[in-house]
Amino acid sequence: MAGFSCKIHTLTDALGHPLRFILTAGKASDVGQAQNLIAGMAIKKLMMDKGYESFKMIAELEERGITVLCPPRSNALNPRECDFFAYKERHLIECFFGKLKHYRRVFSRFDKKDINFLSFLHFASIMIMTR
Repeated sequence: MAGFSCKIHTLTDALGHPLRFILTAGKASDVGQAQNLIAGMAIKKLMMDKGYESFKMIAELEERGITVLCPPRSNALNPRECDFFAYKERHLIECFFGKLKHYRRVFSRFDKKDINFLSFLHFASIMIMTR
């Protein structure tokens, strides 16, 4: 799965520092990974990309008292409200992925085994945070 077609799902803190990584196949849906990323974490606010949006999951998160910031999909029949001013802080996550792709081994994905690729993701994250 870690070849050229895998997806990296990341949970970060408010400053853009990674807390958890999950690798999935490139053709796998993003929606199912949000629950796996936040499992066992104490979260008050969750900022997600549109790919992770599902009305069922958002309803479950709001029942748990988690404020969800996720823009509605462009084809949504009943779009939800979104605080786009607060959502702009998501650029920290995108900046983290930009820094992560400075490492050739990450952007070219030489590792074919998941454990090796995931290990290097952790190593590169540590290198980024200690700069």
